Amino acid sequence: MNFVVRAARRDDVDQLYEMAKLTGGGFTNLPPDRGALDEKLARSEEAFAKTEGESANDLFLLALENTETGHVRGTAQIFAAVGKRWPFYSYRINTFTQHSKELERTFTSQILSLTTDYEGASEVGGLFLHPNERAGGLGMLLARSRYLFIAKHRARFGDKVIAELRGVIDEAGGSAFWDALAGKFFGMSFQEADEFNARNGHQFIADLMPKHPIYLNMLPESARSVIGKPHPSGRAAMRMLEKENFKYTGYIDIFDGGPTMEADIDSVRSVANSHESTIASITETGDTHSLAATGTLESFRCCYAQIEARQDGEVGIDENAAAILEAQVGTAVRHVPR
Repeated sequence: MNFVVRAARRDDVDQLYEMAKLTGGGFTNLPPDRGALDEKLARSEEAFAKTEGESANDLFLLALENTETGHVRGTAQIFAAVGKRWPFYSYRINTFTQHSKELERTFTSQILSLTTDYEGASEVGGLFLHPNERAGGLGMLLARSRYLFIAKHRARFGDKVIAELRGVIDEAGGSAFWDALAGKFFGMSFQEADEFNARNGHQFIADLMPKHPIYLNMLPESARSVIGKPHPSGRAAMRMLEKENFKYTGYIDIFDGGPTMEADIDSVRSVANSHESTIASITETGDTHSLAATGTLESFRCCYAQIEARQDGEVGIDENAAAILEAQVGTAVRHVPR
């Protein structure tokens, strides 16, 4: 498999733009807007180049490249710390219980409370794979490469990591959650707000969103039924997150009601189970199917590899992976079983 995950470059913008047009809406981390993508790539380039200083606004944009053709076929993103430059809002689902002595009845309701509980957390997001490449484990490679990047640059990230999954959007590109709640305060459709959000961020939503708790019983069934549910195309991503020890704990996106998954970074499977080794030999094959990553920051590269463990802590790596990783004997490699 001749694919590598690497730092995205400014000259990837045209290919990213073509992929962005395939997302189907509601995917604000990969907007079909060349100017917005240029800004993201510039911000990512700055983060990759930085070796010290505040990490709060750092965005690391990764690209999945077919090394035979040079085509970019996927992308993923890592945010070092959310909520530092501007508030990071979520809705938390709470249970509220009241009792009437006269009626001898207890009433339990669920409410949505606006919170900034995730301030300072790192975030993984923006995972998109070209429709023609959704086979062969490329989605897993792209997703898990983010955790090896975090493990190789642990000091740049927080103690907690979150992932916001896109919420349910209908065939016309509308959102029942938006229509029932936020849409009533903004005078624009979900698609219009989605486009504005992609270009300008969702602070405008937080500024105008009602700050008082919202009783779920006051929302129509069409909205209640999608709260905390991922878009059908995101179900596989949710399962991958769960395998990495992420959990859904009742937080949802204020924009489309999609679930927010969370985990302690050091408990994420691909972080906790990864090891840093030195390549002792380049072989035809190995005994463990793995993900392997070399380099730091802008030189980071990750691919599937065959790893052969040695008793001295060094490893052998198959020659195809070594070529993709631009590695040789003596190169440091972080690896985790597939």
